[in-house]
Amino acid sequence: MRSNTSLVLRLGTAQTLAWASSYYLPAILARPMAEATGVPLASVWLAFSLALLLSAAIGPSAGRRIDRLGGRPVLMATSGLFALGLGLLALAQGPVSLFLAWTVVGLAMGAGLYEAAFATLVRLQGRDARGAITGITLLAGLASTVGWPLSAWMEAQFGWRGACLGWAALHLLLGLPLNASLPRTEALPPPEALAPHSAAAPSEPPRHVAWVLAYVFAATWFVSSALAAHLPDLLMASGLSLAGALAVGALVGPAQVAGRLLEFGGLRRFHPLWSARLAAALHPVGVLVWMALGAAAAPVFALLHGMGNGMLTIAKGTLPLAFYGPVGYGRRQGWIVAPSRIAQAFSPLAFGALVERWGAGALWVSGAIVASALACLWCLRTGTGNSPSTGA
Repeated sequence: MRSNTSLVLRLGTAQTLAWASSYYLPAILARPMAEATGVPLASVWLAFSLALLLSAAIGPSAGRRIDRLGGRPVLMATSGLFALGLGLLALAQGPVSLFLAWTVVGLAMGAGLYEAAFATLVRLQGRDARGAITGITLLAGLASTVGWPLSAWMEAQFGWRGACLGWAALHLLLGLPLNASLPRTEALPPPEALAPHSAAAPSEPPRHVAWVLAYVFAATWFVSSALAAHLPDLLMASGLSLAGALAVGALVGPAQVAGRLLEFGGLRRFHPLWSARLAAALHPVGVLVWMALGAAAAPVFALLHGMGNGMLTIAKGTLPLAFYGPVGYGRRQGWIVAPSRIAQAFSPLAFGALVERWGAGALWVSGAIVASALACLWCLRTGTGNSPSTGA
């Protein structure tokens, strides 16, 4: 138990650093970055979107390497890539160098965020990785809570270039040693080299399972990223003041932690499909409550949405493990979650157009998208493929 706690703390801290210095960086530094480099603000966000698309493209390859070599060497390499990309950002003088820097950051994101961490845990612990996956999401769920204030403080003290250099230094001085301290694993042959009837070979579930999981993750991440960018605007469109909108929006973070604690507590006794179904139901229910009762029910929506979002983050790691098993997990998970990275890249722009046209009515669209994901989850069965049967 102690060794597992130590592993979760090390990997979870490294993940917090990785998320805070990449995914959550533009929210604070995009505007000064654009002003200093002489590019439109939209170009900075375009560079970030392209980084997300690149991360989706290399995810399966990174997962395949973790399957064979273990997570330690891959995550150590991403610490260097994060440091290099952030260093290049600090040196950027125009659009070419800016896009080049975000390309390097995108490579690091594709091999160094949750999917790589989940694959690392599965490589180390096999089917027993569910608790550790939940543990690192609890820690890394604080990435925005830690990252936004720290980025803002470094930008105020040293400028945005100094902030990028500060994050780069943290990857070398903190992230790299943490990833280097992960347990070593022996190299394995690729999954396709296993004998078809070997006990270690995965028992393949029906082909539609992968497509269903890919859609579920893409749909829910589309909505999650859209709400992260536009929730204050939706709240103000419902009649709340800016201060009120920010206060309600602040409930999402603690609700995510609460959802993950729920998964870590009572729900881990059940098949992860049940947790995913419950999580996917919470956003549509929140939309119905908000639309029926108006802005007064917005805090209820924020809590339900946050809890569901927190639990679905865990499902991205646990559902592929439950259905396909640990053999070849990293490569397969990389393919399954790639569409969610693409959806994530385009969701703020697409949903922003809906908010501009319909205001709070855009929530009907987000509710319908997540409800469709919930319907897809009900098409799956817990006894399929490698999954241990824990109910109908």
